[in-house]
Amino acid sequence: MNMLLFGQLLDALGTILIAIMALRVHHHVIKEHKIDASVFKEMKHEQKIGFLGISLLAIGYLIQLLVHLN
Repeated sequence: MNMLLFGQLLDALGTILIAIMALRVHHHVIKEHKIDASVFKEMKHEQKIGFLGISLLAIGYLIQLLVHLN
């Protein structure tokens, strides 16, 4: 797999993870109709997934940048 494709893959995975994280939290709040301990627990879990997604976006961008600079 070439580096550009790998960078684009990480970028896409990061974007998808962030989107899933947002949708899951919103679904949980809609289902519960309130923000309680279980919602906060879910939000903390989704926050970790969000940070992973942002990290993948950043790494993917850096890989793509390095490929274009060479």
